[in-house]
Amino acid sequence: MIATGGGPGLMEAANRGASEAGAPSTGFNITLPKEQQPNPSTTPHLTVRFHSFAMRKMHLAMRARGLVVFPGGFGTLDELFDFLTLRQTRKTPPCPIVLVGDRSWRTVIDLDAMREVGLISTADAGLMVHAGNAEEASSALLAGDLTIPTGRLIPIGCSIEPPAWHQVLGTKPAARP
Repeated sequence: MIATGGGPGLMEAANRGASEAGAPSTGFNITLPKEQQPNPSTTPHLTVRFHSFAMRKMHLAMRARGLVVFPGGFGTLDELFDFLTLRQTRKTPPCPIVLVGDRSWRTVIDLDAMREVGLISTADAGLMVHAGNAEEASSALLAGDLTIPTGRLIPIGCSIEPPAWHQVLGTKPAARP
């Protein structure tokens, strides 16, 4: 199972890929004044509409087994930093956090500068990895010990179990070590 924010764009592509692969997918949608309805590719009875960002983030964080984040705006950054803070403080179990779009993320989040001025430690910077493409992201998830418990919901912000991930992006799975 995959889980996304349930909106358009990359989230819809991930939900559609899961649907085409015969896998259920959920959307953790949020009620906003000007946007978004759940995309049509989510599994309807698994899609949830939240009125509160806090509740949405809590449900994502407490169930996530991995997080893949694509460049986005304030909402994306908010969810990413909340998730990183929960990992940093060990309030959630270890799981891989992959930032896709290496150049974009290194421009937006300068971890070296944050380390240099003492805002984060080297260990904090290691809570996430960068990936430039789908193969690197898939490899990072597997290297980060992504586990998929049978029969459990696995919310992953814009991510997919490895087989469906490759179907969405039209790539071949990376070989397991």
